[in-house]
Amino acid sequence: MDNTRLHPDMQVLIDAREGLPAANTVAQERENWSTYTDRLNKPCPTDMRIEDAVFATPQRDVGVRIYRPAAAAKIAPVIVYLHGGGFMKGDLDSSDAVAWGFAENCGAFVVSVDYRLTPEHPYPAAFDDAYSVIEYVASNANALEVDADRIAVAGDSAGGNLTAAACLAARDRNGPAIAAQVLIYPVTGLTPDTGSYIENAETIGLSTSAMRRYTDLYLPNDPNTQDPYARPVVANDLSNLPPAWIHPAEIDPIRDDARTYASRLALAGSEVHYREAKGMIHGFMRARFFGEAASAEFDAICGFLRERLA
Repeated sequence: MDNTRLHPDMQVLIDAREGLPAANTVAQERENWSTYTDRLNKPCPTDMRIEDAVFATPQRDVGVRIYRPAAAAKIAPVIVYLHGGGFMKGDLDSSDAVAWGFAENCGAFVVSVDYRLTPEHPYPAAFDDAYSVIEYVASNANALEVDADRIAVAGDSAGGNLTAAACLAARDRNGPAIAAQVLIYPVTGLTPDTGSYIENAETIGLSTSAMRRYTDLYLPNDPNTQDPYARPVVANDLSNLPPAWIHPAEIDPIRDDARTYASRLALAGSEVHYREAKGMIHGFMRARFFGEAASAEFDAICGFLRERLA
């Protein structure tokens, strides 16, 4: 990787990986991920109410964490948040600071979803969990004290894939009305053999070889499936979808997943806003506490959400 292209704010992400032991099992990979994210997370505001809960959806019980900022309205908008981690890592703790950051900066409740992970639970487990939570939030809006007309879905990396897929499913199934979708450095299902997968094959934060492995674990039976809920970029119809904010990192093997999906949304007539974090790598949101430029990228995401949930 050519570090001369790297924005200085990304150094903290590199430093946070220092000293992590070799990982030879999925459990060790998850432990390293938890250590890495713990080094970058910050505690939430003391006046924010946080509750771990279980949503008894028709499909299964799904664990969630609900964030209620002190400044939220009595009946607040809500963001269903889907964390990253290659479909095999991550939990309610690893992206805690992202979730509470959305709540604090958007004046919205946030429901963070503890969806099932690979390799124990390949597709469609994570997708099913994500979509069922969105349906549950819409159906139980009064009990949750949220506005069913102001539901957004946001996700980063693997969570960006789940966000796009859930919005497709909501349209196709006449499901909940989603006010906005936010895809942050998302994987949308491009085959990993062209463009940014070659240009940024060995970047810090995510490599092309790691992305191939994550895809093989998520889609073990058919990594090239034409199922749009597994690979949203192959969907035949991308019209009539919620307004989208798509925000990749420039130096990222899956950058073109975002570029291509944004282009296809626009060509289909869907509203799309595209922003690329210049000089930044996969995971740049985690650097927002440590650099002004990374903080500005996060603020831009929150600005879109505030506007759409106003």
